[in-house]
Amino acid sequence: MMTLPTRAGDRPKTGPSVPHVQLSQLSPDEIREQLTRWMSTALPATEIRPSEISEPGATAFFLEGDTKPPEGAVLLPPRLIAEFAHVHTDGSLHLALSQEDQQELIVKGWGERHPLYSPTINVVMLYGPRTEEELEVAKSVVAASYRYATGRTLQRPSAVS
Repeated sequence: MMTLPTRAGDRPKTGPSVPHVQLSQLSPDEIREQLTRWMSTALPATEIRPSEISEPGATAFFLEGDTKPPEGAVLLPPRLIAEFAHVHTDGSLHLALSQEDQQELIVKGWGERHPLYSPTINVVMLYGPRTEEELEVAKSVVAASYRYATGRTLQRPSAVS
């Protein structure tokens, strides 16, 4: 289970329905690009493709080839077994997490459940990181999503040079 610090400040405003996007406290382009670049190199056995569910322009991360998630893991719709995270153009992410990690994310103020969330729509939003410090927290949340989707633990979420 991940352990997060409490997020500083109020929660950002988000859209109440689909598309579920972040409307305030947006991630600066440079921070969003650093996160996407890190995800592109730090998540072994994954593929980057257009999302099967998100808005155009989102960068999505899938399990490689015919790889299946561990038993009981529910990834993002529509297939529930392939796409585990995507980064929106506003810097926020939708991703799949274990119930315990979802609780930590929400209680500590880093995200919220998708408006259509259910046992078969396991989608939570991670608010876009605003600073280098928040970028490191976002990496730890992405690492938890990767662990949930693959059963593998990343050695250590590391900074992008």
